[in-house]
Amino acid sequence: MSIGARLSLLGRNASRLFVRIAREKRANVAIMFGLMAPVLLGGLGVAVETGNWYYVQRGMQNAADAAAIAASTNGTSSYAAEADAVAETYGYTNGVNSVVVAASNAAACPAGGSTCYSVTITKPVPLYLAPVLGFTGNTTVNGKSAVSLQASATATQGTQSVDLCLLALGTTSTPLQTNGAPKANLAGCNVMSNAGADCNGHNLGATYGLAHGTDNGCGITQESDVPEVADPYAYLAASIPKNTCSSYAQESGGKKGGISSLPANQQWSGTETLGATTEICGDLGLTGNVTINDSAGPAVLVIENGQLDTGSYTLSTSSGSPVTIIFSGDGTYTGAQSPGGSGTLNIQAPTSGTWAGMAIYQDPNLSDTNGQMDVSAAGNSPTWDITGVVYLPNASVTFSGAVGKSNNGNACFVLVVNNITINGTADMLSNTQCAATGVNQPTGQIPGRGQLVL
Repeated sequence: MSIGARLSLLGRNASRLFVRIAREKRANVAIMFGLMAPVLLGGLGVAVETGNWYYVQRGMQNAADAAAIAASTNGTSSYAAEADAVAETYGYTNGVNSVVVAASNAAACPAGGSTCYSVTITKPVPLYLAPVLGFTGNTTVNGKSAVSLQASATATQGTQSVDLCLLALGTTSTPLQTNGAPKANLAGCNVMSNAGADCNGHNLGATYGLAHGTDNGCGITQESDVPEVADPYAYLAASIPKNTCSSYAQESGGKKGGISSLPANQQWSGTETLGATTEICGDLGLTGNVTINDSAGPAVLVIENGQLDTGSYTLSTSSGSPVTIIFSGDGTYTGAQSPGGSGTLNIQAPTSGTWAGMAIYQDPNLSDTNGQMDVSAAGNSPTWDITGVVYLPNASVTFSGAVGKSNNGNACFVLVVNNITINGTADMLSNTQCAATGVNQPTGQIPGRGQLVL
């Protein structure tokens, strides 16, 4: 047989061999596929089911986040019901289809403490294909294998600031209270007590009533247990001009009404032109209506160890001549150190400089040993037509009548006291023009939208 014939025969034999081998490989593949099918189907099932778990988990987490924010924003005894209601809007109703929604207002906070709000949602998801690989989950639903999924979120109660027109700094008892104030009008104003607040018969018409302790009836919206407000103006004490007095002249008997016994420079009437700082050593009394002009920009009138007795007259600032009246002293005087009389204070605070916005300032370093800091019937005796802040941090104030704006000032009035009792038809003008007045109002904190922390 020729070489060509032999090669031809070898080629045909090889071809038949390759065909046979190919046929045998197809059989092997079929056998292997048969053996691997359960594994492949199980793996595919796990992939599909884990994808479903991820989808469900994402939905649960969104629900938990929203519910935790809602609970912390609510911040009241109904926080848990608030959390349940929000979770339900996401399709997770507590107690339905084995869903559990658990809320707490004593959760650990990442920054420390246990005042955060947490929500945990638990839901079992049935297994279908995963058991092919022997995975039977960690719970059952209606006797069938299931996996329990869980999502948790933690939020802290947010706050927002509100401007205050009345702040009682006292930290004991009830620094803010009213006695039969059915017609009090503090509309457009927010009030705050650093302890308790008790308004009998009327909410004052104030937009917000805040108390570090319990707010009982003060404000249209009442908030208790809010943070204390630090004294917002104590820092200005360092700017009080130095006391240069060597003696102090007081009204006869140390009581209002003895103005005639004072030195002539401490009896004012007509026009008074003040420099940058004017110091009065003892009492200052009005014997007629007085108009203040300033010759060197905003005036500072410092009354050392004394009172301002308006008598029955008016102390006013002329247009463009603002004043800050400061009550200070050496700490030895036990007489009155406050404004009084039956007249009128018609003054505007400066709009710039160290004493911007401050109309009356009582030195916080002075102690009130026998009520010399107190003011009786503020807004009525004397009448207050004031633009700016009246700061009486050591005073017990009885507030009656109305506060109006200065003739030459904007509508802005802020009162800071130790404690205050509001009687009758007390009325404070709203603070609609404080921004243009130079007044930096104190602020209180009210509950705001919660914030996720975990």
